[in-house]
Amino acid sequence: MGELKRTPLYPEYEKYNGKLIEFFGWELPVQFAGIMREHRSTRSEAGLFDVSHMGKIVVSGLESVAFLDHLVTNNISKLVTNKVQYSFMCNDDGGTIDDLLIYMIDDKEYLLVVNASNAKKDLVWLQQHAQDYRSVKIDDKSNDYAILALQGPKAEKIIQKITDINVSVLKMFSFYNHVNIIGLQQTTLISRTGYTGEDGFEILVQKSASRNLWNILLEAGEEYGLAPAGLGARDTLRFEAGLPLYGQELSEDISPIEAGLSFAVKTEKQSDFIGKTALKNQLNKGMHQKIVGIEMVERGIPRIGYEIVNKEHKKIGRITSGTHSPTLKKSLGLALIERPYNEIGTEVWVNIRNHILKAKVIKTPFYKRN
Repeated sequence: MGELKRTPLYPEYEKYNGKLIEFFGWELPVQFAGIMREHRSTRSEAGLFDVSHMGKIVVSGLESVAFLDHLVTNNISKLVTNKVQYSFMCNDDGGTIDDLLIYMIDDKEYLLVVNASNAKKDLVWLQQHAQDYRSVKIDDKSNDYAILALQGPKAEKIIQKITDINVSVLKMFSFYNHVNIIGLQQTTLISRTGYTGEDGFEILVQKSASRNLWNILLEAGEEYGLAPAGLGARDTLRFEAGLPLYGQELSEDISPIEAGLSFAVKTEKQSDFIGKTALKNQLNKGMHQKIVGIEMVERGIPRIGYEIVNKEHKKIGRITSGTHSPTLKKSLGLALIERPYNEIGTEVWVNIRNHILKAKVIKTPFYKRN
C-alpha cells in the first residue's frame, strides 16, 4: 500500500481526537467523539463532515450539454444555472460507472462531484468520451478545493450566522456561488445538498481556506451543539435514509434501476446515452433482482455480504448494507434480492454466522425527517 492521501483538513483531526482509518487510499476520520454520538447529534442538532476526498471535475465548452447528456442518465438539458442534479454514468449493460452530483455553473460549465473511490476511473471515462466533442474541456479540480458538509436541523441557523445571504430561500438541490463568509477571505459555493437524510449544506471552498472555514463553522455552531463527525456516522445516517453507497448498493453489476433509483434515469430523453437500451429494457421487462429494505424479525444484525435465503435455504440474495439503526432501534439492512422474493412483506432468512434468522422485506427509506 502506498502513502495515504490526506485532505487539507487533516491537521484539524487531532484537535478533536479523530480516529483515522484508510478509505480508498485516503486517511480519514471514522469518528471523533463516537459514531453513535455523532449520528444522534446530526439527527437532532448538527454535524460537520470533511468530504474533501470527493472527486471534483469541471466540464466546460460549447458542447458541454450534448457531451454530458450522452454520458449521464438524467436530463442535463432540463438543468438551469445554480441548480444541482443527481445522476449516473453507466456502461453499455446499464451497470453503474458512478453516481454523481452535477452543478450547473452556467450553460458552458458544469461541476461534477464524484465518489472518491471512482475519481480516477471517472476522469478517464470522461476524457475518453470527450474525444468526440472537440470543444469540451475536462479539468480535474480534486486537489484544488475542499468540501465541508454541514448537516442537521440546526444547519441553516449556523450557516446564517456567518453569511449575509438569505440561506432560508435556498431550495434543495440549489446553490449560491461566490458566497462571502464572515472571517474568510475567499468566496465559497454553498449548495443545499447532503448525504444524511437531514437538511443541510455542502460548502466548496479553496483548499487554502478550508481549515479557516472549518473553525469558523465550529465556532458559529457551538451554541447549537455542532460537532465534527466522521465516516462512521455518515454511513449510518445515509443508510437510514436509504441513500446508496457505491460499491454496495451500486456497482458496474448493479444498475440504477435495480438500486431503486429510476427517478434519475430518463430513458425518454432524446439523447442516446450510454446504457439507455439496457436500462429501458429493465424498466419495460422488469428486473431479475433489486435493492430492497429488510427488517430482522429474529434477533441478529445483517452485515454486508451475508447471504439471504428462502425457506428452502436456497440463496436468493445478499446484504449490501446493514446495521442496528441508531435512530429506529431496529436491525435493518439493504439487500439485493431476486424476484419474486423482493416484494414488500415477503419473508426471507439471513445467514448470520451459520444461524438462519427470519427477516421481512420492508419499504425504504427507513427514516424520513419531519
